[in-house]
This record gives sequence, C-alpha cells and structure tokens, in this order.
Amino acid sequence: MSVKNILISQPHPGGKKTVYDSLTEKHGVVVDFHSFIEVVGMPARELRKQKLRILDHTAIIFNSRNAIDHFFRIVEEMKVEIPATMKYFCTNEGVSLYIQKYTQLRKRKMFVGKGTESSFLELLKKHKTLNYLFPCSNIRTETIPNYMEEMNIKFTEAIMYNTVNSDLSGLASVYYDILVFFSPQGIASLYANFPDFVQEDKAIAGWGKTTNAALEEAGLVNTIYAPTPDHPSMVAALEAYIIAKKKS
Repeated sequence: MSVKNILISQPHPGGKKTVYDSLTEKHGVVVDFHSFIEVVGMPARELRKQKLRILDHTAIIFNSRNAIDHFFRIVEEMKVEIPATMKYFCTNEGVSLYIQKYTQLRKRKMFVGKGTESSFLELLKKHKTLNYLFPCSNIRTETIPNYMEEMNIKFTEAIMYNTVNSDLSGLASVYYDILVFFSPQGIASLYANFPDFVQEDKAIAGWGKTTNAALEEAGLVNTIYAPTPDHPSMVAALEAYIIAKKKS
C-alpha cells in the first residue's frame, strides 16, 4: 500500500515552504504538523526566588534555540544588562547564529562546538576557569551537567522553561500512515494523550538514538530510523520508505 499521509510531531516551521514539501510534490503525500510538546516559560519571579544572579557568571551555555529565547526573555524581565565581557558557548553553529536575533557578538566572545557532544565537552574543558550559567528545560539530557561536575567546572543550572505535553485530543479520530518523532518527549506525550495507543500497521519514524531507545521502551517499532549514512535527513529516510512502499 502506498503512503497517503504523514504526521510530523512538531509545529509547522513557518514560511510558505518546508523541507517536506518535496514529498507532496513528488509523491502526492499529505504532510501535517502538530506539536506534541509545548514550551512554557518560567516567570522571572520564580528565578528571583531561587536567587539566580546572572551577572555572577562569566559564560553562558546554549544548547538550543529555546534556551536562547528564554534566557534573553529573563534578562529583559529582570532588567539585567549583560556585560561586553560575557562569553557564549554554543553546541553547534545553528545555535550560535540564532543568538544574532538578540545581540551582535564578536567572534572572540563566541565559542562553538562542532555539532557533537564530545567536541562541545572538549571546548568546555579548554575553558575550565570560567563560571558558567546553563539555561535549560525541566527535561534535558544530563551529559553537560554531569561533565561539569566530573571536571570540577563551576556552573549554575537554571531552569528557564518547562516542556509539557500538548493536548492531542483533536487527533483522536485521525489516521496517519506514518508518525514522525524527534524526541522521547514526543512519545511520552503520545501515551499521555492516548494511553491505549497501538501501532498496528502504522509506520513510525524516529530520529536519533535517544528517540529510538524511547520507542523500544514503549514497545514500538522504529520503522524508519534516521539519520543513517544513506539517509542523513528525515526527509530522505521518509522518501526512501515511500518509494519502497510503492514498489511493494
């Protein structure tokens, strides 16, 4: 049977075109977007209660756009003026470029990892004497804080936003041939909304090792695993599956 529709468990990226449009144009597949999780900002007053002092730190760690958005929101709400000496450590180039939405930085104030955990941790190791602030969500991997403690690097972890399950009740009667997940939180939201969910003949596409592990733990089959050397993007993996289904 051919693939007719796909649900991406993320919000529409905005703009008229998306990377998934090629699937519609080339294969006639309907691609819908629906965020399975929501990000809710922590009020600045809560951080004040926790006695967070941003200016006690000499460097900021950013590992996502959400972290950047909420850090600068908190800075504005607290009426804090960030000094020109502040240094910024970003896990990859995409995150570093996003900071320009809020401020222009000289290269000597920006330190960027190469997109892998090991490269970023090595970057932190080279600057052990700094006092880091790590803006993050209530749900986050423990790699960075565990490494900081192991290396005796001074840091403060500040939860500036919460990741919560979206209301998916509107999808209860909707069928999709493929469900696409990018994080364990998306899978948790699926079961929070539909505790009796059964995969049946639905294909599931899971991005990355942590998502794959969450699918396995939930007893689901990761039909379309990405990334792989042959399919480095989710779009490429989905297209290969669609073509294979047409031939079967």
